[in-house]
Amino acid sequence: MRHGKKINHLGRKTAHRKSMLANMACSLIEHKRINTTEAKAKALRKYVEPLITKAKADNNATEEQNTHNRRVVFSYLRNKYAVTELFKEISVKVADRPGGYVRIIKLGNRQGDNAPMAMVELVDYNELYNPNGKKAKKTTRRSRRGGAKKAAAPVTDVEASQEEE
Repeated sequence: MRHGKKINHLGRKTAHRKSMLANMACSLIEHKRINTTEAKAKALRKYVEPLITKAKADNNATEEQNTHNRRVVFSYLRNKYAVTELFKEISVKVADRPGGYVRIIKLGNRQGDNAPMAMVELVDYNELYNPNGKKAKKTTRRSRRGGAKKAAAPVTDVEASQEEE
């Protein structure tokens, strides 16, 4: 029975799992989007979202709390460039969001071993889904013939058969 076992160990020892999640979190912060397996994506979401919340709380905190939050986040990430990026850019962008900073999109199965894959991305950095961000360029559908005049509507088969009668 697995009562009360909330952590997915991902088939790894503790040190390996923590290092892997730290590396994946740094990559997510740096690139804003990564591809991985679904199980790792779900584990990564639980790992990263509290760190983003700590970085976001840093904006309203005193100097001692700022230093403490940075040190706590650094103990998880172990990469000073990722910590700087998180506290300077990402925390400002997610300041008004009450949670849910990471989106997981399922991609299908991997070619080699049929493992279910997923894309993990920071929600506020996707311009397609974000209504407040930059709008995607709208494309219009045009026919090959060059476009019909609006005054002359095309006649359908039903209307043509009714006119003949």
